[in-house]
Amino acid sequence: MIVRWLLLAAALLLVAHLYSGVTVSSFGSAMVAALVLGLLNTLVRPLLVVLTFPVTLVTLGLFLLVINAAIVYMVAYFVKGFTVDSFWWALGFSLDRKSVV
Repeated sequence: MIVRWLLLAAALLLVAHLYSGVTVSSFGSAMVAALVLGLLNTLVRPLLVVLTFPVTLVTLGLFLLVINAAIVYMVAYFVKGFTVDSFWWALGFSLDRKSVV
């Protein structure tokens, strides 16, 4: 579990390096962001998926990308040192994060 946490923090740094609209100030901020991202994915994401099931069904699952971007945007709101400039950067970030880890 600790290795996965460290890999997710490294992936956050890598994606932040690739995208100019996402910044991570330090590895410590990436560690905190990875922890908060994991907690939100565990606690909030399932609730959002259930509540938005009809929309997800109509869009053939594409609305799940919006949910992932919203989770990343929430992490940026809660964690100092981790910023996302716009929702579109959060969407791209959530796509790249899924492909890296």
